[in-house]
Amino acid sequence: MKPAVMERCSLLQELTQRGIRITGQRRILVETIQASERHLDAATLLDQARQRDSGINRATVYRTIQLLKNLRLIDELDLMHLNGEKHFYEAKTNVDHVHLACFECGRIEEFVSPLFERLKAEIARQKGFQIRVTRLEVGGRCSACSALQRNSTECAGRPLLPG
Repeated sequence: MKPAVMERCSLLQELTQRGIRITGQRRILVETIQASERHLDAATLLDQARQRDSGINRATVYRTIQLLKNLRLIDELDLMHLNGEKHFYEAKTNVDHVHLACFECGRIEEFVSPLFERLKAEIARQKGFQIRVTRLEVGGRCSACSALQRNSTECAGRPLLPG
């Protein structure tokens, strides 16, 4: 079984289909979330949105986030609280995935696997539990930081070359 391709829903399209009014500032916030290649916290979302409209305020950001959460269009994540008690937001995807948080560099990777889907199915079957939300975060060291660690360890035991 090959892994599913992870796609994010179109937030503007979903809001329009649900009859939600799209103000200019709401459009900017939603487009910023949609276009982001990383998980955004509220402060970063505000900073990025203000690059397009300096009049956007913090209350508008939080109201928009709350609306999107209530409509189940975005997920709120803590991402191992790598940056304090911040919460991060991402547009919902068509498949559940695991977030891998690197304690060294703070990088967040997303991992999709049929094994994760089988685990959810097994939980539902064994416990008769109807799963609506799945969040899994794994903390450790990413492959790049692991490689750096290996290289520095290898070099540490070698004598310096004569100059």
